[in-house]
Amino acid sequence: MTTPVLQLDAVTRIHGEGPQQVRALDGVSFSVHAGELVAVMGPSGSGKSTLLTLAGGLDQPTDGSVAVEGTGLQRLGQADRARLRRSAIGYVFQDFNLIPALSAAENVALPRELDGQRPRRARRAALEALAEVGIAELADRFPDELSGGQQQRVAIARAIVGERRLILADEPTGALDTETGEEILAVLRARCDAGAAGVLVTHEARHAAWADRVVFLRDGRIIDESSADRVDALLSPGTGR
Repeated sequence: MTTPVLQLDAVTRIHGEGPQQVRALDGVSFSVHAGELVAVMGPSGSGKSTLLTLAGGLDQPTDGSVAVEGTGLQRLGQADRARLRRSAIGYVFQDFNLIPALSAAENVALPRELDGQRPRRARRAALEALAEVGIAELADRFPDELSGGQQQRVAIARAIVGERRLILADEPTGALDTETGEEILAVLRARCDAGAAGVLVTHEARHAAWADRVVFLRDGRIIDESSADRVDALLSPGTGR
């Protein structure tokens, strides 16, 4: 099998010290290959968001290793990790993380421009991504002129703009109605079918049903991992697959 796009090997992440110490992840090994969408489920505090922040190079493990396309993130300096995130990793945050002073198109284009792409070309890519999530007509509006659902779509467009090889989505449909949420999941699914690797954190089985595998976390450990056949059992009428 080819090298995974994302590989976590015996990863542990501990926050705090002494009696206040929290083991957010405990010896987790996890991989995602190109063309695969993996859903991560578990109760609040199980380590789902921590897994994503480590996978995206936004945090470092206490122990173990994280690699993206065979490159160990711990071996990279801060600038090189940031460059890798801009060029290869798309991240959908729960709280959007849009820049208020930039329009929707400018927010989406920013990672491309920071990576050296000319502004006109970056804007063209941003408009294509906004069209993909169904809000091309809102390209020149600012975040405070958009609803929560529209801001979420902008955040998703920013995560998929360009040739992102790894897409990390933390509850990406939380601000969306059911129909729009299914449309966004279809976008993520299509990106993975086209060759990207995706990790979707969700608490809803109907969303996990879009994935190829489902990994279940509890108390920072993987307690179960489904096969594609078991994912199909999560499907309910109207899921879209």
